[in-house]
Amino acid sequence: MKTDRTVLVTGASRGIGAATAWLCAEQGHTIALNYARDAAAADALAERIRAAGGRALALQADVSDEAQVSAMFARIDAELPPLGGLVNNAGVVDLASRFDAMSLQRWQRMFAINVFGSMLCAREAVKRLSTRYGHAGGAIVNLSSAAARLGSPNIYVDYAASKAAIDTFTLGLAREVAAEGIRVNAVRPGIIDTEIHASSGMAERARDQLPQLPMQRAGTADEVAQAIVWLLSDAASYTTGALLDVAGGR
Repeated sequence: MKTDRTVLVTGASRGIGAATAWLCAEQGHTIALNYARDAAAADALAERIRAAGGRALALQADVSDEAQVSAMFARIDAELPPLGGLVNNAGVVDLASRFDAMSLQRWQRMFAINVFGSMLCAREAVKRLSTRYGHAGGAIVNLSSAAARLGSPNIYVDYAASKAAIDTFTLGLAREVAAEGIRVNAVRPGIIDTEIHASSGMAERARDQLPQLPMQRAGTADEVAQAIVWLLSDAASYTTGALLDVAGGR
């Protein structure tokens, strides 16, 4: 990827998304920072990038809403350099629960954001990256999870299922657009020390899981971001359809 192009990072106001946006900016890319609710955090990160000499624009959009996704990409088209990469990071978990206690509403929200949101953003990205449409190519990185392999029993099998869908989507799309200059890969984080665990009612999960982790520690958002940025880069020019575990051996 060239540094005169834009990378869109969804869910960029915190955690892995924020770390990825910052690292991409350090590599010289213009950053489109998507967020759903936390405008203050997204604006602060955008200002931090600009203060360091980079270029960034915070963009509010619920990725599960097709109209909002379309409007977000329209703003990128109008206000930023051409798109060169997409990081589909926006996602949600829910309270830890047995499967038989879950509601349809919970499942619909989970898949709307984690799966359909990623697909909507990827669709718009393909239209702006593919040589089929006269563009210069680029890269898409989807955020999956080690949960796709492990199933997350008694915690959130619905989340695990949504991430398994991301794995399959990644493989299929990668093959579909490989001859059009687009590489599509996924990163599958393991236990990462971010704020997302609080959303499942297990704020101390990263610490509680240490005895079960092969490396005896949780990962960091920056460690996941390093993998994402490598997959976006020309250093990964022959890598597509890959599911890269960043899970410390878990």
